[in-house]
Amino acid sequence: MSTGTFPSAGDWIRAISVKQPWAACIAAGAKRIENRPQHWPWRGWLLLHSGLQIDRPALRPPLVARTIRGRDLPTGAVIGVARLSGCHQDPDGSPTCGPWAEPGRWHLELTDVQEFALPIPARGQLGPWKPTEDLVAQVRQQLPDLRP
Repeated sequence: MSTGTFPSAGDWIRAISVKQPWAACIAAGAKRIENRPQHWPWRGWLLLHSGLQIDRPALRPPLVARTIRGRDLPTGAVIGVARLSGCHQDPDGSPTCGPWAEPGRWHLELTDVQEFALPIPARGQLGPWKPTEDLVAQVRQQLPDLRP
């Protein structure tokens, strides 16, 4: 199907770069909150890009270790998609919204997570970024039903 039937990639999809093992925890469907220093007003589909670096100390906590057991930790690749459905910050002094949430951070709420069978090599960026049309075309080869 021609990509001309869809809005351009910059209009309906963004990407987020996340260090491993956090990216694998999101792609596995376990980590539905991604912690960020500022509010993200954009909503919609996000490509999950695993950054080039592995956060080695993060491999040790039991919650992470259980989630990634037996999983590959590809770096420098898009490994799945998720829908960014909301962004909130827990009120000061209140418990966090879940086990993956960090106090004082903005919590990106991720739903509809789908992991790719094959990672797609790609360069990432800090903050939300717009994927190229070519990258979105590669994503749609694995998820042909992905729609705006």
